[in-house]
Order: sequence, then structure tokens, then C-alpha cells
Amino acid sequence: MYLKLKRVLVELRLPQAALAVKLQLSNGKMMSQPTLAQIINHDDWPKLTDRKVIEAQIIAFVFGHGGNDGHILNIFKNDDSATGLCTRTENEQPQSTNLKESADMLLRKHTLTSAAKKRFHIPRDPFTDEMQCDADVFLSDDIRYVRATIRQTAKHGGMLAVIGESGAGKSTLRHDLIEWINVNKEPITVIEPYVLGLEDNDAKGKALKSIDIAAAVIQTIDPNAKPRRGSEARARQMHDMLRASAQTGRKHVLVIEEAHGLPIPTLKHLKRFFELQEGFKKLLAIVLIGQTELEWKLSEHNPEVREVVQRCELVKLPPLDNHVEAYLRHKFVRIEVDFDALFDVSAVDEIRNRLRISSTEGSKTNRSVRTQSLCYPLAVNNLVAGAMNEAVKIGASRITGELVAAAVRA
Repeated sequence: MYLKLKRVLVELRLPQAALAVKLQLSNGKMMSQPTLAQIINHDDWPKLTDRKVIEAQIIAFVFGHGGNDGHILNIFKNDDSATGLCTRTENEQPQSTNLKESADMLLRKHTLTSAAKKRFHIPRDPFTDEMQCDADVFLSDDIRYVRATIRQTAKHGGMLAVIGESGAGKSTLRHDLIEWINVNKEPITVIEPYVLGLEDNDAKGKALKSIDIAAAVIQTIDPNAKPRRGSEARARQMHDMLRASAQTGRKHVLVIEEAHGLPIPTLKHLKRFFELQEGFKKLLAIVLIGQTELEWKLSEHNPEVREVVQRCELVKLPPLDNHVEAYLRHKFVRIEVDFDALFDVSAVDEIRNRLRISSTEGSKTNRSVRTQSLCYPLAVNNLVAGAMNEAVKIGASRITGELVAAAVRA
């Protein structure tokens, strides 16, 4: 006896271990793999955690990793077609008939060599530490909207979640916010708790708790202040300091990067931070920046965070896709290099083509093709740098589609 969930995980190429580490029990601990196996293989659910809470987390996980309504339908019912899956090992993946290269290969780091810089007369690397001012930030309509939304949240209040894949430009927009505040002398205090080693439970790393956030608020407003012991005393101290700072005309925004690593209890507590106010005036805006796991943690299907979801606006950083050429033109204009002299017309199409991964999924009788775009700034940067390095090896004067393909295989 197996739940349909087992087949869904196989079809989506998701190992059970990946799901287990994302499930939290009512005691705040992550679910163990044996416990998840009991659920999937025997419909045996933990007794100390509400089953509906676990179901909501699983549904959010499936939706967040390419699942659809067909996958979710009857996902917790027995599924006879899953019987043949029992011999598949945890590390095995279903075969994809149209998979080009793995995402790991496509996203491999390439650094522009000194020989490539010399050959193409490049004064400085356009892909490494290139952000020196806000003019260096590429703005498509999508990115411009996300940037404006972040700024408006910081200036006028609100709770915002910015979602993007690794390399989509989330950190760039965080730096852009701070640059905008400094250049325009906006009366906004940015509070950034340290997130080194941030994980959603203490077993994997350092979990950021509400008491840690309160300490960050206090020490940002007054670096000489000592946070009080005890959560209630510290919360009162934070509220008093925010109120006093607001009376001088300051605004405050809490920015948490890597927010996909926040524990569910901390996400729930953000509602209390957001509700801190003086009269009708909110004292603290909140901007969460994280990868796609944050989206399903904030899923409307998760009852534990419903009150946060109702107050939080969510915006996504999409792939560059049709903006690849404009993005690269911007990059090379910033270093005063002629894009048209350097790139053959075939190069951009090949970049876009190589950064799209297609795979087949579903049962033998109901197969479909799923295409995922990896056209994010970091991936484009790595691929172009690799192609330029390949060009030097063969003495080519321009970057062509063939050299882009060679960079993927290198």
C-alpha cells in the first residue's frame, strides 16, 4: 500500500529526503525520513502533529516544485500504480527523454580569464564585482517593478516577499535599496539581522528567532544599547525604541535575506512585528528576500502562516528570457565595449536555448513536457564568460552560438 504521493515525488524527480527536511512538526523539529516513509508507504501519520498541518506543507512543497492540480488530486489516497515504484532507490531519478544538460553543468562558475580580457579589449570584468552604482543595475520592466515595490515598501510601509531562484538578482536589488536610501538621503533605517548559517531548524544550522530579530532592531537603532533579557522585556524595549525613533521622523524597514531559511514559527511571529505601531502609524516595514522555498512556506495552503500570508505581498523575479540581449548590451555598455562587434547574432539565441531545460514527466499513458528557464543573470554571466574563454582557445574574434555550446560542454 502506497499513497499517490510516492508516485508524484518520482514523477517530479523529488527524492523523499528533499521533502522530509522541509516538513516541520508541531515541536518545531523537522520530520525524519523514517517518519515520512511511514506516511508514504503505510499511511501512518505522526500522532502529535495535526495531520492537516503536514498535508498543507506537503501540498505547498509539491506546488513549489512544479506540481499541478492533477498531482495534488487524491495525493493522500492509496495508489495502486505506485506499487512498481517500491524498488526505486532514493537516489534514482525517472528518465527524461529531452533533458539537455543538468542544471549543475549549466550553472557552473566560469571566470573571465586575463587572456580573454586582453583579446577582447575589456578594461574590467563585466560579470564580477561589477556593481559600483545604481546605473550598473539592469532594468527590464519586471525588474523595474520589483525594485519600485521594494522601495515603496521601505518608504511607505508594508510586508513584502521577493522570490527568485539562485542568481536571479535578489541580492543586487537589496544593495540597490540601500544605495537608493543613502544617495537620496531617505530617512529610512535598514535593519538586517545576520543570516550566516541560517537554517529553518537548529539541527541543520542557526535558526533565526523573533528574539534575535528584536535584538537586531534594538542594536541598529542604537548600537550602544544592550538588548534586555527575556522575550517580553526585549519586545517592549524594541517597541519603545521604534516609537521614539519614529517621532524624530525616521522610518524603519526590516530586510531579511535568505528568508527561505526562516523557521515557520519565526514567519508566524513576523505578524507581531508588522503590527507594531503608534496610533495608526506602522513602525516597521518588512521585506523578505528568498528562493522559491519561501513561496511555498508562505503558501495559502499552509494554515500555520495564514495570518502572515494575508498581510504579505509577494513578487517574483522572473528569468531574463527575451531580455537576454538587452541585459548583455547593458553589461558591455557599462564597460564601454561594443556589443555588436563582440557577439554574433547566433550567440544570444544559443544562450537562451542552452538555459532552458526540457524534460518529460508523468505516467507512460499521460506524458507531458515540462520546460524550465534558467535564464537568470548569474547563469547568463557564467555562460558568456565561459564562451569568451573558449573563443581565446581557438583564436575566434567573436562569440558565436557554437562557442556558447562549447562553454556548456567545457
